Amino acid sequence: MESIDNNDDLNKPFLPESSSPELRSNEGVGNRENKDIITSVWIESKKLWRIAGPAIFSLVTAYSSNVIIQAFGGHLGDVELAAISIANTVIVGFNFGLLMGMASALDTLCGQAFGAKKYDMLGIYMQRSWIVLLICCFLLLPVYVFATPILKLLGQPDEVAELSGFVAACMTPAHFSFAFLFPLTTFLQSQLKNRVIAWVYLVGLVFNVFSSWLLVYALDYGVLGAAIAFDISWWVSILGLFGYSVLGGCPLTWKGFSMQAFSGIWEFVKLSAASGVMLCLENWYYRILVLMTGNLKNATLAVDALSVCMSISGWQMMIPLAFFAATGVRIANELGAGNGEAAKFATAVSVAQSTVIGGIFCIIIMILRDKVALIFTSSVDVLQEVDKLSYLLALTILLNSIQPILSGVAVGSGWQATVAYINLGCYYIIGLPLGILMGWVFHLGVMGIWGGMIIGGTAVQTIILSIITIRCDWEKEALKASKRVEKWSTPSPNNN
Repeated sequence: MESIDNNDDLNKPFLPESSSPELRSNEGVGNRENKDIITSVWIESKKLWRIAGPAIFSLVTAYSSNVIIQAFGGHLGDVELAAISIANTVIVGFNFGLLMGMASALDTLCGQAFGAKKYDMLGIYMQRSWIVLLICCFLLLPVYVFATPILKLLGQPDEVAELSGFVAACMTPAHFSFAFLFPLTTFLQSQLKNRVIAWVYLVGLVFNVFSSWLLVYALDYGVLGAAIAFDISWWVSILGLFGYSVLGGCPLTWKGFSMQAFSGIWEFVKLSAASGVMLCLENWYYRILVLMTGNLKNATLAVDALSVCMSISGWQMMIPLAFFAATGVRIANELGAGNGEAAKFATAVSVAQSTVIGGIFCIIIMILRDKVALIFTSSVDVLQEVDKLSYLLALTILLNSIQPILSGVAVGSGWQATVAYINLGCYYIIGLPLGILMGWVFHLGVMGIWGGMIIGGTAVQTIILSIITIRCDWEKEALKASKRVEKWSTPSPNNN
């Protein structure tokens, strides 16, 4: 298993640029002052899109499972759409954000270890992440069990809360799937095996579409069928990624199960917690927005319209998240290889390209503002309400095309704890109170809540992260990365 088929690009890691003449960072990026800037951008773009391209396909395919369940549920009725939207967006989304954030600790560790050619540590890191995330899944289980009383306590209508609680309970298997799926994805992504992820997620989507049709319409199981189909699609993806990883697809980075995975657990928990808080504070922010909307007059209509907007935004958000992942890998690889200047240039290229793509989608939303909700519902009232919210949707898409890339820089550099404090301040100390003020005090309803939270939270956070990134000493970060790789690769009494 040590040998690698040279003709199978998927079965070998993408070696750090220092070992590749064409993509050598010190020549192509570090000394770019002596080269044509267009050539430098082209070289970096090829590296970036080798990760981002398949990642976009993978994430859009994975997120489509969420869209499909809401689309099938939306055509069952307005209450069913509201219930599935809350269960999927709030209950599952609450836990999804935390677990995905905790798994992002692997972006830092696996990316920098791969850049430093410590290949055997990637499998160890993934196993540690499985352990930590699985424990976290059990701790979060009461959120699913007591979803109905929690939603009633938060002011949701009884009919919606009860059906949402039922749907959430049926989605418990998907909840446990995240503990394995996120580390597997990061493990493969750090090695640039993104095409494998893309194909596996596509198979999962096909299973989702077929099982949703079969269970919801053919067998008439309604929302129960939609939830079961949702569970099946995630576990199909896990089996595919796990099978590839452990059955010979990663001979350099997977050496089998090891007791070493249990060493340094506490240090790993702390890094995972910082990563989880960093991402989940932002993820929860938009879940809170949906819950706050449920307390407005005509709550079902407001929740339906906002959930449709959040689904569209989330669907498009998969592109910036792909850039988030690609940027994290690029930064981590370059810092792990000691190329600080290359990491700086990778940041600039990624931010610029994601912003341009976000601008294009922003324009599309503005043009199709009265038609974008047709995939989810045929209700005239919901369509009209979404039309009113389309301006905020376009602004959200534009801002979300910049902010995740800056967060990717933070993950690749290991700044998770710092960004967690920034997110807490921007979203919950500034954004949330401003949304409440505009929504209820100034009687602007859902537009006021959403607008206040965007301006006070996302916009301020983007500005702060931009300043931090611009002022970063990248050579110093490369030195820190070297020390981090050494610390996490060498078992010691301090890490046990």
